Formats: sequence, C-alpha cells, structure tokens
Amino acid sequence: MTVKSRKLLPVFFVGLLMIAAQPAAARDVAVPESQTQIMLSFAPLVKKAVPAVVNIFTRTRITQTRSSLFDDPFFQRFFGGNFGPPRQRQKIQNSLGSGVIVDAKGIIVTNYHVVGGADEITVALSDRREFDARVLVADERTDLAILKIDVDGENLPVLELADSDLLEIGDLVIAIGNPFGVGQTVTSGIISALDRNAGVSNEIQSFIQTDAAINPGNSGGALLTMDGKVAGINSAIFSKSGGSLGIGFAIPANMVKAVLANGLATGKVVRPWLGASGQEITVDVAEGLGLEKPGGVLISRIHPDSAAYNAGLKVGDVIVSIDGREVLSPETLSFRVASSVVGSTATLGVYRGGEQVDLEMNLTPAPENPPRALETLTGRHPLSGVTLGNLSPAYALELGFSAFTEGVVVDEVAQGSVAERYGLLPRDILLQVNETKVSTVAGARTALEEARGSWHITIRRGGRTLAFKVNS
Repeated sequence: MTVKSRKLLPVFFVGLLMIAAQPAAARDVAVPESQTQIMLSFAPLVKKAVPAVVNIFTRTRITQTRSSLFDDPFFQRFFGGNFGPPRQRQKIQNSLGSGVIVDAKGIIVTNYHVVGGADEITVALSDRREFDARVLVADERTDLAILKIDVDGENLPVLELADSDLLEIGDLVIAIGNPFGVGQTVTSGIISALDRNAGVSNEIQSFIQTDAAINPGNSGGALLTMDGKVAGINSAIFSKSGGSLGIGFAIPANMVKAVLANGLATGKVVRPWLGASGQEITVDVAEGLGLEKPGGVLISRIHPDSAAYNAGLKVGDVIVSIDGREVLSPETLSFRVASSVVGSTATLGVYRGGEQVDLEMNLTPAPENPPRALETLTGRHPLSGVTLGNLSPAYALELGFSAFTEGVVVDEVAQGSVAERYGLLPRDILLQVNETKVSTVAGARTALEEARGSWHITIRRGGRTLAFKVNS
C-alpha cells in the first residue's frame, strides 16, 4: 500500500474533528429510531457515514499558447506570420471533489466531471491517509466515474446504496462532501423534488432535487437518507454566483447501481436501450386519446432492431408505466430504462385502443448494426485525411446523436490533412457527393473516386446543412 507522506492542512478535517471531539462514552447517543429522535441530532448517523466519504484531488496538465507581441494583427499584416511556431507552456490545473466508498476493497463512486481527463488522482480518507487512485469506469453520459485504490486487503468502511425509487418529496437527507476545499462538511435538508431536469448535458434527466447546501467541491459526495444509505451522488447546483442557493441536484442511487453493475465487469458501461421515441402527453392530447389525465409518452417511432419492437410496442401506443412506476415524460421513460441492467426484464404498462395492456420487454443494449467499419480516406479529393464510420444506434448514442440518426459520420480528421484545410470536423455527417447520396463508408469512397476532379460535398453539422465545391 502506497501512502503519500505529505499531511493535509488541519482545516481539511475541521468538520470531522468537531464531530469527533467528544468521545462516544461522554454522550448518551444512539442512531435515531423515530422522527422525534431524528430532530434531536444527526450526529450518530454522521459518525457512521463520514468514514466512507472521501475527498478527491486531481492534477491535470494543460497546454496553453502564450501570446506575444508578434501575435498582434498589426505585425501579422505588415511582417507576415513567419515568426516561428507559437510559444506554448505547460500548466498544472488542480481541482477537488468528493467520493463515496461502495466496496470495502477500495471501490469509490464519484462524478465524471471531478476526475475526467485528470493525469493524477489522489483520494484522501477521513483518517488522513492518502492513496493514488485509478479510473475503472468513466461514463460521461451519466456523469459518473468509478475509482479504485489499493488498500492491501484492508476492509474500508462503506455506504450502502438505497432504492432511490422509494424516496418521497419531504424526506430528510444529509449531504456530505468537501465544499470549497474547507474540509469534510455536513449539511441537512429535505428532498425538494424528484425526476428533475437540471439543464445539464448528460443522460441523467431525472435528478433528485434537495435544499441541503451543495457547493463546489461537494460533487461526488453522498446524499444520505435517515437510515444511513446513499440516496444519490451530489452532482450539480443551480446558482448564478457559484454558491448554494438552496437548489442542488443528485444522481439517483439506482442509476449508480446500474453503472456499477454494467461497468465493473468490462470497464465500459453498456446500458439498456428502449429503441422508441415519442412525445409527452399534454391535457389536449390526453382528452383526444381518452385518457383520464395527462401523463405518459405517445410513441411515434420504433426502431426495428430494438427491445421495444421485440416486445410488441406499436406506434400510437402510450407508455404510462414501467415496472409499475408511473411514466410522466420521455425523460422519465429514458431514465427508467437506462437505470436498469442489461439482461433483465421490464414490464411496460401501455394504453392501447382504450385499454391498458402489459408488455414484457427483455432489456438489451443498442445494436451496432451496421458495423461502424471505420476507414481513413486517402487520395486526391477534398476528404483525404478523414476517418469515416457507418452510424448505428450504438455508435450514434456514443457520439451524442439520436439513436435514430443514420448515414456516414466523420469520426476523426487528421492534422494537416486536405480535409482539415477544407474545414471538416469530427461529428460532421456526410450527406452527398455531387449527385450521389451517401449511406455507407464504401459508397462515400466510391463517390469521391468517381468524381474525377470536381466535387460538390454536402454535410450536416448540428442542425445546419453545409456545402462546398472543389475543382482540381
């Protein structure tokens, strides 16, 4: 076991020392067993939980281009740009966050944004020991990461993950983390809302909202229930100033369970995919369909190679529940499926033709069909230097597209290549070469080779369609 010798600043453990200042024998306390006892003190609960919440420090080396007098447009205009390559320097960027020990052998859950891209990761336990950590799973789509520290067979204290589907608005919760780097800190509050969209760009659109104070540095820490289980992993705040305004968000524990189950075996998270999309049921739509109240998802599209299709779901069906839990929006539906485990089954409650039917669905991942067949193009044409791939549901989701996106995508553009000079970018979708519509990598290559000196290239970038013409 490698333990770094440097000591943490005393202020780092101020919160913890305040809790532990009095020996247990000096206070007649026990874990709260009723609402009345809970209102008296959180101390027994905190004492049990704090040792399983860690602090995380990261170091990332970034390269910065240093500006100089010769970068001024005046000099560039009158003297040209032949002043040599731009000056660059290495800079070390430090950041901090929190994490939760979920396995006694040193498995820790935290946020992806805490450790993503870091060159060095240090985990500090509540007893002041520090360990180098490595990333086992990094899942940007859910903003979760799983770390491992080597504890030489020692059993560390752990926190159990709760069933977050059992949470209710108004439940008391405690947030533990390292806000602003001041040290281990505990705040209390209630669950303010469930199934919240926090406005962040990841796959979690069903957050737990809490008014327990969450600040920068709390990310990755534990949001605890009153029985000492992890309701969620603190992830985001709603703030214009950077400080807590009473609105914090946590990733539900059931999503954490799914990432652990799907990711630990292979190091890559493979999540179930419904393979259907639709719209939220409004009051007007509910009346038109004969529903008693708005809620559910009206299915408008189903992929023929998906779990939904194989379960017998049809266009025009309304999904109102999954495994007996109400579905109110497409975001809720996606979360329920994504937080399940590949290989398990789910029951879809479907409103069809005035009646409700139950459909048993085997949960499978998004297929990679067609195979991506990555190929780097060469030759005398404007796409020389790009690596193209065939889009499939799995590949499209990996790139952040809708799973229904089809065609040929730019996976990579070689530095200094012809394609880079013409402005091609990764994630551009190639639509057409001259009059030929492109649907496969092989078809794109053939169309480029047959153009014979004159190319009219059409691509889609984001929501825009762009075109350029090249004559040799």
